[in-house]
Amino acid sequence: MADVAREAGVSAITVSRALNAPDKLAPATLRAVREAIGRLGYVPDLTAGSLASNRSRIVGVIVPTIANSIFAETVGGLAAALASRHYQLLLGQTGYRVDEEAALVAAFLGRRVDGLVLTGVTHARGVRGRLRQAGVPVVETWDLPARPIDMAVGFSNLDAGRAAARYLVARGRRRLAFVGGSDDRSAKRLAGLEDGAREACLPDVKVRAILTASSPAEGAAAFADLCAGDRRPDAVFCSNDTLAAGILFECARRRVAVPRDVAVMGFADLPIASAIEPRLTSIQVHAAEMGARAAAMLLGRLDGTPPADRVADLGFEIVERAST
Repeated sequence: MADVAREAGVSAITVSRALNAPDKLAPATLRAVREAIGRLGYVPDLTAGSLASNRSRIVGVIVPTIANSIFAETVGGLAAALASRHYQLLLGQTGYRVDEEAALVAAFLGRRVDGLVLTGVTHARGVRGRLRQAGVPVVETWDLPARPIDMAVGFSNLDAGRAAARYLVARGRRRLAFVGGSDDRSAKRLAGLEDGAREACLPDVKVRAILTASSPAEGAAAFADLCAGDRRPDAVFCSNDTLAAGILFECARRRVAVPRDVAVMGFADLPIASAIEPRLTSIQVHAAEMGARAAAMLLGRLDGTPPADRVADLGFEIVERAST
């Protein structure tokens, strides 16, 4: 940093401000420092900087998978909001395993992240206590916990499942099926669907659980299984749009008319929902806003102004399209 200061003709404190608070410098001064950094190839020692300031300016975010775009909008909203304050993301994926989430939490805390964003509210034993002991801000997303670790922003997966059932029943569907993953959020959507089916005095919901829930091929295979029995469903609710797209492909191959013979409903309202044919009815969950709100909660806590409400319910909406 001293070399950069001499090259730019400024003080070391000015170089530090150029790196950490560039908006506080005059444009000409900032340009001179950045040009000196470019000429010298200087790379700041972020570890030393974090020790000196007690801030790493890194936020860890843990998602179940990066193979499926269902969480991409949340990560994008989070990254955009944090970047405006010069924070960077450290991303980890769990493969839908709570033990892997626990390992990532330990690794991220060891790297002195300033905050953590978690997906879901079910965690391995000991994770909640470890995070509270660490004292870093934590935001749980994609669900609404009864007892948050710290803060949370999301929606009720149980209510989303109930809403799907009521919507399908209102359109005359009587043989409901569910295709989804084995994670706790998917399980809550199924529980809500089953609640709605019982309200309408319908037969039990047929279920096809999938471990990874990440590809259209899995959705297609699940629908083939559902058709193998003696009671083909007349409506299928999927825990994400990728699985629902696979079901639509399989319906086309089998010449099953959608929605005449079977209605298909997805979840998350991904871009594929409005692009596929027939266009897919889905439940929109404000994924990008979820990320932005999580960032605002973290930044507020780091600035000493925590949110008035520790839990933010963003709700959801059914986006009706041709598949139902």
